This record gives sequence, C-alpha cells and structure tokens, in this order.
Amino acid sequence: MPTCKVAYLHEQGQDLIIFPVASSFGNQPQSVQSQELIALERRAHAAGLQGFAVVVWDAGGGRMGFMGPRPFHHFLGSINLQLVMSNLNREISW
Repeated sequence: MPTCKVAYLHEQGQDLIIFPVASSFGNQPQSVQSQELIALERRAHAAGLQGFAVVVWDAGGGRMGFMGPRPFHHFLGSINLQLVMSNLNREISW
C-alpha cells in the first residue's frame, strides 16, 4: 500500500494538502501533471483530508516548482521546499 507524507496547511481561509513529488514531475507534460494532481487530491479526500491539493518539487537552482489552484500561486511562490518538508504533518495511504 503506497504511503505519502503531506503538509496540511491552512492558508487564505482554505486548507491546502501539499504533496512533495519527485523533481522529474516538472518534466512531464502538463496534461500528465494535471491528471496526477487530480488523483492525489482524490486520494487525500478519501483519506479524510479536505482542501485543495498542491504538488511541489525541486526545480533546481534552489527553486521550488509547484502546481495548484491559481489563487494560491502568490503564497506558493513565497515559500520554499525546505519549509514544506519541515511541515510534513500528515500521512495518507491508498
């Protein structure tokens, strides 16, 4: 059974479920990225976590790549992968 650690945060009055993924995620076509994000959000909801799913990855050069709802892009652009990794506070399995 796969298990994934996530950062479950409250931002702008909403819950965010932040999934750190492999850096290779950033090289996939956007359609594949979108499908994976939808699947992760469904898995999180099935595990009892509510909110919007976001994926983050190491984009190289000290940058964090991210994909999630547009209203959170400013917030996501203001944080880094180190902050996400230090806030892994939930674990989901499927």
